[in-house]
Amino acid sequence: MGAVKRARLGIGAALLALGVWPVAALAQTPSYLPPGQPVISGHDGYVVGPNDVLTIAYNGEPSMTGQFTVGGDHTITYPLIGRVEAAGKTLVEIQEEVRTKLTTQGFYLNPQIVVSVEDYRPQNIAIVGEVHSPGNYSLPGAPRLVDALVMAGSTLPTAGSEAVIVPAGSQGVVIHSSAAIARGELEPQEASAVTRIGLEGGVPTENIQLHDGDTVFILRAESIYLAGEVARPGAYTMRPDTKTIRQGILLGGGATRRGVDEVQIIRVIDGERKKMKVSIDDDVLPGDTIIVSRRFLF
Repeated sequence: MGAVKRARLGIGAALLALGVWPVAALAQTPSYLPPGQPVISGHDGYVVGPNDVLTIAYNGEPSMTGQFTVGGDHTITYPLIGRVEAAGKTLVEIQEEVRTKLTTQGFYLNPQIVVSVEDYRPQNIAIVGEVHSPGNYSLPGAPRLVDALVMAGSTLPTAGSEAVIVPAGSQGVVIHSSAAIARGELEPQEASAVTRIGLEGGVPTENIQLHDGDTVFILRAESIYLAGEVARPGAYTMRPDTKTIRQGILLGGGATRRGVDEVQIIRVIDGERKKMKVSIDDDVLPGDTIIVSRRFLF
């Protein structure tokens, strides 16, 4: 037991000499790490990039523990094995690459590696759409969606019910609302290229982590307008399941007793407003005005 205690004190002293607090770096490190069982400190899904400072702690080997800055060539230089590709990888992937190199090059049989982020580089996030201050923002650390919305001054009253996050490097992605997807206006492969998060009162239903180069779109609410013999005439935000004239009328509480099945809509086609008679089971589109006719009683 005395030898074990002296070894642990030696690790702690080495970490302090490197400017690393041993409690933070090794508090969650088991004394034995079975092969293939990664231990990660920090944000597991974080993608490392240039200028990030990583802490790599080797349990039991002070000389192999320290802080490493990711260079402009996307690499770090680690003792014994030299350069290791780090940018564009998660902490799990970096940890496993270091372990693999140490093993395959014959230095250690079962290296006990823990990788964490000591200092995050700024994350560049673009926020556009229905927010008070759209633009490009440099956010510290590992920002989340709420952080980005706070920087952009929160959502406008015209914001819809979802945020769409497009990852860096995406090209030609057409941004539509979930309602448009439900109506078949977006190809499945386009829909899968983005992440959609619901908004309730301008607050995300899931505060997901953002990554460098992400673009956050806050979509404008898609609305239809109800007039005539409906319980509550006015403008209504379309839901993903609002597909037909009938479903649109139900948003306003349905037709009144004086209403009839005869319905007209006003729709903008090629820049012109056109009035047409439709069936209540025809499709409804954003911007449509639905007019429920009145039954005349004698």
